[in-house]
Amino acid sequence: MRILLAVSGGIDSMYLANRAPELFPGARFAVAHCNFALRGAESDGDEAFVRAWCAARGWPCLVRRFDTQALARTRGISIEMAARELRYAWFAELLREQGFDAVAVAHNADDNAETMILNLLRGTGTRGLRGMGDHDGIVRPLLDVTREEIRAWMQAHGCAWREDSTNADNTPRRNRIRNEVFPVFARINPSFVRTLAGDMRRIAQTDDIADAWFRSVRDGLTTEDGAVRIPAVLALEHWEYALWRLVEDAALSGPTFDKLTALLRRYKDAPRGTVTIGGKTFEGTGRTLRIEQELIVIR
Repeated sequence: MRILLAVSGGIDSMYLANRAPELFPGARFAVAHCNFALRGAESDGDEAFVRAWCAARGWPCLVRRFDTQALARTRGISIEMAARELRYAWFAELLREQGFDAVAVAHNADDNAETMILNLLRGTGTRGLRGMGDHDGIVRPLLDVTREEIRAWMQAHGCAWREDSTNADNTPRRNRIRNEVFPVFARINPSFVRTLAGDMRRIAQTDDIADAWFRSVRDGLTTEDGAVRIPAVLALEHWEYALWRLVEDAALSGPTFDKLTALLRRYKDAPRGTVTIGGKTFEGTGRTLRIEQELIVIR
């Protein structure tokens, strides 16, 4: 088995790298390091640190330098989103072209909890509350390990890592949750990360049940070209959930989806012909939903 380890040089990824032989017994390893060129000499220092660590162990070290700011400007997205897109696109390329069995990333239990809270604040369904997992060749072996446990192990074993100065910047929402909100949670419940982890496992189980129901009823809910048949959806007992699943790729905001369901609820409950829905439009992220007669067309 060949495992590619995503290593930034920070404490979490260095914990992953140091414990990789225990986490993946018998595997052969290589390291992938992304230099996003966002912190000048500090970014270059991270790269040099990871290269030296790999050289000391005889592990291959694959490095790619990205113009992250250029992508963010071109796409009109945040620096964080641009870095994420660049990172995972490169990982997919390495999996495809170099035959690795998986890419291991160092997301831990705290990262998972942060993602859950971020999704709650943005507005999400159960999929956004089930936490991170393994998919598309990406594995996350540290999701049961807290950040506190990682730091304690690294210090006890005298392992080195690099500190990212931007972690102290509370402008990004994730950092604000990590540095300002989570300390409050910890004062209320010192084990809140474990508590949220348990909640995410139970939500994932519930989401699996809901998904099985949706797959059992989805035949006939759309036309051949993907338009949603409104009467077929409204005939279902849990029609609002089915509708969410059918239009989720349009990335409607929570309030916009609520407006759509409120309109369809009035249409469903009113005497036929008394509520007009044709011509109504609902804007998602990069897509528009338009009601044409009794169809929701996604453009």
